[in-house]
Amino acid sequence: QVQLVESGGGSVQAGGSLTLSCAASGDTNTKNWGCMAWFRQAPGKEREGVARIYGGVAPYYDDSIKGRFTISQDNAKNTLTLQMTSLIPEDTAMYYCAASRPGYGCAMAASVQFWGQGTQVTVSS
Repeated sequence: QVQLVESGGGSVQAGGSLTLSCAASGDTNTKNWGCMAWFRQAPGKEREGVARIYGGVAPYYDDSIKGRFTISQDNAKNTLTLQMTSLIPEDTAMYYCAASRPGYGCAMAASVQFWGQGTQVTVSS
């Protein structure tokens, strides 16, 4: 059984920073994942991909956060991290950690195998 547990969310003012962490546990080490990712979902909107990483070394970012967020994966600690800087009110959402085994994807929510419960990020102007 796989568990993904997010932490690090909170409320900040525009221009501030937050670091989200996702602790993975279960029947596989993160080094065996095909991909891991961060998604977010604002009220009334669909869940969207923010950043994803393949094999722990190849990151991809959505244009809306490029240059402001950094995704990283630590296989020794079985964690996924999202460093967020220069936050803007439009970043306000529930942020979800996601993971898929090799052969499955992380680019779209429908292709993700495992999800965390989410952590709330609120950015005020």
